[in-house]
Amino acid sequence: MSVLYLHFEAPERDARVQKLARSGAHIVVSEPRWPGFFELAKKEKPYAIAIDFSRAPSHALETADYLAKAKETRETAIFLLRVPQDRLDAVAKRLPKAPVVTEPELSVRLVEAERREQQRAREKKEAAAEARKAARAKKAEAAKPTPPKPKPPVRAKKAAPAKKPKPKKPAAAKKKTPVKSAARPPKKKR
Repeated sequence: MSVLYLHFEAPERDARVQKLARSGAHIVVSEPRWPGFFELAKKEKPYAIAIDFSRAPSHALETADYLAKAKETRETAIFLLRVPQDRLDAVAKRLPKAPVVTEPELSVRLVEAERREQQRAREKKEAAAEARKAARAKKAEAAKPTPPKPKPPVRAKKAAPAKKPKPKKPAAAKKKTPVKSAARPPKKKR
């Protein structure tokens, strides 16, 4: 679990990263340049993203706006550092869920966010273990040979009363009868 810290290369950047690292969070540093920051965010899957506005505030605002709307980072907590006074209205309008914080406030929030993230990861792990256990039990149940079902007892059928056979008639000699043909009447002689 990590925190993505977006800040342009500057002499003060390393000192700021060290201050944040004292909170116990694992800090991954990058510049807010497209597509590097987004690829890094997809790879690291940070639980929080901190964007420093001290250099190129309009660029930092666009970066924060993009991260807040992207499918991969939409649910990630975004914190804004050193936002200039003239940008506060634009930031509040475009990023209502991203609070503007100071470094000490960010350290405290990162500790809380890390604790929540660890709890969520633990719950996720326990749920996965339960699902595996249930799947194993179901598989074991399916693998058990099922005892054959007892067949219902066969009932004896009542015998039908015996029928008396019909007496056979003696075979009578058949007479040959001439077949009447539908012949034409004899022709008259002329």
